[in-house]
Amino acid sequence: MDEELNVTYVTLAWYLEVNKYRYVYFFIMFTIYILIICSNSAIVYLICIHKNLHEPMYIFIAALLLNCVLYSTIIYPKILIDFLSEKQVMSYSSCLFQFFMFYTVGMSEFILLAAMAYDRYVAICKPLQYQTIMRKTTVSIFLVLAWVAPACHIAVQAIASAETKLCDFNIKGIFCNNAVYTLQCARPRLITVFGLVLLLDLVILPMLFIVFTYTKIFIVSYRSCKEIKKKAAETCLPHLLVLISLTLFFVYDIIIARVESDFPKTARIIMNLQIVLYHPLFNPFIYGLKMRKISKHLKRLLSQAKNLSCIQSEC
Repeated sequence: MDEELNVTYVTLAWYLEVNKYRYVYFFIMFTIYILIICSNSAIVYLICIHKNLHEPMYIFIAALLLNCVLYSTIIYPKILIDFLSEKQVMSYSSCLFQFFMFYTVGMSEFILLAAMAYDRYVAICKPLQYQTIMRKTTVSIFLVLAWVAPACHIAVQAIASAETKLCDFNIKGIFCNNAVYTLQCARPRLITVFGLVLLLDLVILPMLFIVFTYTKIFIVSYRSCKEIKKKAAETCLPHLLVLISLTLFFVYDIIIARVESDFPKTARIIMNLQIVLYHPLFNPFIYGLKMRKISKHLKRLLSQAKNLSCIQSEC
């Protein structure tokens, strides 16, 4: 590769470690990808076709699970191609596009979880005003904000990175996350400053809002009857579990970008896998089992699929 190509292309260096078992890893990752697509899509499908799930809370859940599908599709196809390729390279512009889409979708989840927290706050603390406050317009505003705000923030980071000179062309990871910053000769002040703005706007403020609303919910629930306590536990616990999962995902991503270059490669790979494996499978598992209405429809769908399979086998 000549100098011009070195400026244009980056190498995903960690694949050298798994070259011997590439077909085994390909099969495992392909199976996980199909499982992610099917599990998330099934719940989104159920929410779309059942009118009793056309409520703000379930619409936000559908948006969150749709994010999991988009998030995985941004990453998995490239990983699968790389397992079967002799050289794991991609253009720097493609790398930045993956970076842009990955963080746009990822950061939008914090806003969606904040919207869910507000929805639960209104439903439990102001039930008589719920229909007035949580109208279709309100839900639409939350959804647009969840995707547009992160896209605008991340676009600044991606454009600034595109204009920055590179001194390294090996990404120590399995996809283009914020490890792209380690390729730059010197990180521009704009990226550093706007990175802090992004962290404040898209992570810290939504998390503080979520903590505040759930604190209010728990106070009201504690003072209320047993039925209100049960409702709060059933609807709020899954959201809190997903928030914890997303926070761990974010912490992993920060660690991956900040650790020193001599950090053990095996440990680095394991930390990368935390991001691409657990989180997109965790969300449908939690909402499919813990949300009573979704769980009921999901069991019915699986039962119908089983009956259809039995009929076909008899034929």
